[in-house]
Amino acid sequence: MSTMDLSLLEGTFDLAKGPSASTQIYDYLRAKIVSLEFTPGTVLPRPELARFFNVSVTPVRDALLRLEEEGLVDIFPQHATRVREVDLDSARHAQFLRLALELEVARTLASQEDSSVPARLRQLVETQRSCWARKDVEGFIAADQEFHRHLFTAANAERLWHTLRARSGNMDRLRRLHLPLNNKAESVLRQHAELVDAIEQRDPALAEDRVRRHLGGTLSQLNDLRNTYPQYLKE
Repeated sequence: MSTMDLSLLEGTFDLAKGPSASTQIYDYLRAKIVSLEFTPGTVLPRPELARFFNVSVTPVRDALLRLEEEGLVDIFPQHATRVREVDLDSARHAQFLRLALELEVARTLASQEDSSVPARLRQLVETQRSCWARKDVEGFIAADQEFHRHLFTAANAERLWHTLRARSGNMDRLRRLHLPLNNKAESVLRQHAELVDAIEQRDPALAEDRVRRHLGGTLSQLNDLRNTYPQYLKE
């Protein structure tokens, strides 16, 4: 079990108006875990976190409990909180939910006659392509998330997108590990473009097929991921 590298807590943190302190702390720590800046085994000590966020221990505790519920940390009472390995069962459950929702979203969009939707999706694909060309991994991932969020938004289902995101931390970590392997990024770009084509052609069955092909890629590569990142994965 490794201790926290305090250099990972960059700069200062100022609480914003609106969301609760625990929600802002949760969002911050979750982003660090999902981006793999906090690797499995990293200890998250409450007193040090409370000093960094300039809050009492209570909102830190509440944020850590939410991360535990999502399967991203283990909390050992009276001992420590540590970042968990990628929980594959959690990733599979999130993938099942995402597939069920996104199939319906794709069918809905391919049944509509709104040309602005494929146009916006193509812009996001080009943004991703540009990010990958200049090795901007964070920009690529952000554009990927925006591509899928826009699918839900265009289908008037953005609340479902946020529900899905709150359950996808382990799957997101798995996808990030997969990104440099087996030309994954190039596959994402191609599959996104193919999905946009199907929506633009108003072919619901083809759109569903493109979603199935796109969302099945990472879990089908678990053997390679286990061999490459044994310290990250947990059955």
